Parts: sequence; C-alpha cells; structure tokens
Amino acid sequence: MREETPVRTPGDGAPAEPRRTPLHAQHLAAGARMVPFAGWEMPVQYAGLVEEHRAVRAAAGIFDVSHMGEVRIAGKGASAFLQHLTPNDVERLPVGRAQYSALLTPEGTYLDDLLCYHLGDGEWLLVTNASNADADFAWIAARAAEWPGDPVEVRDVGHEYALVAVQGPRAVDVLDPIVRADLADLRSYSFSQSDCGPFPALVSRTGYTGEDGFEVYVAPEHAAGLWEMLLDEGREEGLVPAGLGARDTLRLEAALALYGHELDGETTPWEAGLGWTVKLDKGDFIGRQALVAAREAGPRKKLIGFEVRGRGIAREGHPIFAAGGEAAIGRVTSGTWSPTFEKALGMAFVPPDRAVPGTALEVDVRGRRLPVEVVELPFYRRAKR
Repeated sequence: MREETPVRTPGDGAPAEPRRTPLHAQHLAAGARMVPFAGWEMPVQYAGLVEEHRAVRAAAGIFDVSHMGEVRIAGKGASAFLQHLTPNDVERLPVGRAQYSALLTPEGTYLDDLLCYHLGDGEWLLVTNASNADADFAWIAARAAEWPGDPVEVRDVGHEYALVAVQGPRAVDVLDPIVRADLADLRSYSFSQSDCGPFPALVSRTGYTGEDGFEVYVAPEHAAGLWEMLLDEGREEGLVPAGLGARDTLRLEAALALYGHELDGETTPWEAGLGWTVKLDKGDFIGRQALVAAREAGPRKKLIGFEVRGRGIAREGHPIFAAGGEAAIGRVTSGTWSPTFEKALGMAFVPPDRAVPGTALEVDVRGRRLPVEVVELPFYRRAKR
C-alpha cells in the first residue's frame, strides 16, 4: 500500500527516499530492524528471524504487508476485461471469493503474479507485488485504454489500504473474537467485508506462509489501532510480530513462488509449476497463443526443490551443475537454511530431465561445489486442524 504523499525524487539524481507504511512507528517501538525493500522501509525482523518463523509454524505471527499494490477494476466490462487480462478464469469466481492469477506478457511469461478479489457486481480488486505496483498499474491502465468491450474503469487505490496478515495455526483463534463475520464459514480464498473490532475491514482467508491465516485490509488511518488491538488480543494465543525475513523462509518452505526469483519475464506458468492458474478453455487472453505453443513444445526448464547434502547454504543466483559436470545447467532461484527442518533448502530451474526427485546435482557456492539432491515440492505442508 503506497502512502498518499508521493515519493520525493531529489533533483540531484540521488535515490528517492523509501516509502513508509502507516505502521512505521509501531515497528520502531517494537525494536524492529528496518531495511529497504522494493522502495519501502520495512521490518526484516524483531526478536529474530528463527524465533518469528517458528512462532508462525507453532502459533501465530502478524506481518505488515501494507507495501503491496492495489488496483480497482470496475464497470460493466470489468469481468470480460479481466478474462482477457489474466490467465485464470474470473467468471468462475463468485462475489466473496479470491483467486490467484497473473499478468502475463504476449509471450506467456510473467509480468507479475497477483490476487484477484470479486468485491461485487462489476467490481474487482487486484493485489500486486510492491516491487511491480507502479508498472503493473501502468500495464493494466494501458490495456484498459485499448479495450474494445463494455466500459471499464481502472484506478490505483493503493493509498486507500493498509494490509496486515495474521498467519499460523492459531490465527483463527486470534481473529475470531474480534471479527464480526463467522470465520469458521470462511473458506480458503474467501473473504468477508466485515468489521475487525471497531474498524471496517476486508478479511480474507489468504496468506503467503504455508499456514492457515488471514489478511486484513483497512484504511491507513486504522492500521495502527488494528495492529495494536491484534497484538493485545492475540498475546495469549502466542501471536508475535514477524518481519520480511521470516515471511521469506516460510514461503520458501511452502514452495510459494516469488516474483523476481521463481517468476520473471523469462518464465511461463508451465515452467514455474503454476499451470493450474492457466485456463486455456476459457477463451482468448493475453499470452494464450504463446502458452499453447509452449505446452505443445514442452518446458525448456522446470522448477525443482533441493536439499543440500552437507554443510553450506545455496543462495539465489548460484549456478547448478550435474554431478561432476563442467557446464552450468541451471540456477538457484531461492535458498536458505530452514528453521523448520534445520537444513539448507532451495528452489532452482533445471532442464526437465534433471528434475526427477532423487537426482544428484551440485551447486557452486563461491567456487566450492555443494552436493544437493532434488526433492518433491513443497518442502512443508501444514497439518489440517
């Protein structure tokens, strides 16, 4: 969520100052270590990444994700426009449901991944990645300007929202006493436009950690009150503030793709293991022809999970080799030490014939070859309550 005040761009060519979410003061008061991220100043950790990660897996964590972008799509032509704009099938989406989808190039590769919310008749909300928010809005607005169908209005509404995520097996226990909607009836990828305590909110059963959880959208002026209320109400359930560091290790364990890592302008949904988001039978959409051809030709690469055998951590960008091979066959897209499994894990793109679980590979880490083994994704699946 972008602030209402514009980013200041110094005239001497110096970098623009990072934006701050409405919860900046709360992060500082909690002792967060702040870092620049996608043009924002964000908390990377509070008590510590490992502690926050494990709290989310065992109980609950609260995240500030107000840096995400939002675009409102409205009008008589909104549904048809979104069918053309995105590869998933929005016409299957009733009011009150959300959908994971994407913005694709005409070549069928990623501009971004996103969530699409059906707010009401002729009214939709798209939630995009912070790093792509401005470019995404420009792309969507340009496509709307050339749209030949019924009228559609596109608005950048990032300044109208703050976004807090409560994630973990105790998330429902944290929120249930203070959300007016019946959370037991709220299925995954469903949402309710309801009050959260005294604050009007959109409460969505979505998240990016591999755990059950919710994302709560409120007006920016209510963000601080919401944050403090949730921490106070959730203390007995083990709720703790968690930063971007834990968010990244949690999503990697769950094998959730991140734009700029697993998703980019060189990668199709087929290659990223996200072919289920593509509905070729719904009719034409941006990138469809290229995706049909790509499916017929077969993938050039495939996303794998791997475990490091021995000491060391493979990081993003490290080259991957066949065991004993001389030429790199792929690259690591994400890698870390897993607090849940207490071992080094990662994801990478490799040729399809090297993507079979059990295949031995090697990763070059600063001139040293680490042995790794291909394993099935995701690394982590949450237990059903």
